[in-house]
Amino acid sequence: MAGTIEKSLLAVAFFALALPHAGWAHGPSRQKITETIQIDAPPAKVWAAIADFHDMSWLPGVAKTTGAGDNESEVAKRQLTFDSGATIDESLYKYDAVEMSYSYRIDKVDVKVLPVNNYFSTIIVLPAEGGKSSVEWRGAFYRGYPNNDPPPELNDEAALQAVGKVYRAGLENLKKKVEAAK
Repeated sequence: MAGTIEKSLLAVAFFALALPHAGWAHGPSRQKITETIQIDAPPAKVWAAIADFHDMSWLPGVAKTTGAGDNESEVAKRQLTFDSGATIDESLYKYDAVEMSYSYRIDKVDVKVLPVNNYFSTIIVLPAEGGKSSVEWRGAFYRGYPNNDPPPELNDEAALQAVGKVYRAGLENLKKKVEAAK
């Protein structure tokens, strides 16, 4: 009987040690990023520059934006065409002009253009002290390679860097554009 108890204890110890490590191989985890910039202009003026889902003229590298649907219908779709000729297809799923925000998702992207999957994003204009604005752009997504052991260009860090670069460049250009139009 003592041998049976020892075997049972060994089995329990094995599973107790092995189970916490089982989660390590589950695949990618959702990444999140938020970039914010302060703009020396009232929120209404900043919102006017970004409110049209089909106008991405403030995002560097975008050669043109085409699309269908309007902001209020929440079924708007757009395609961003970059200077390189690459495209990203996106859909609006929440629009709130009163709160000066909208949320969208990427429907189709080549991971060589932006190394992400299952990407959702929100951009919002908030009032800041002294009649200024704060613009927050946040996103949640998975890396470009959905399985374990991604190549370096499709790993979590590459996805965070790429999205962060787009957000920072867009917000900096938006600031320049709005403040120049005073």
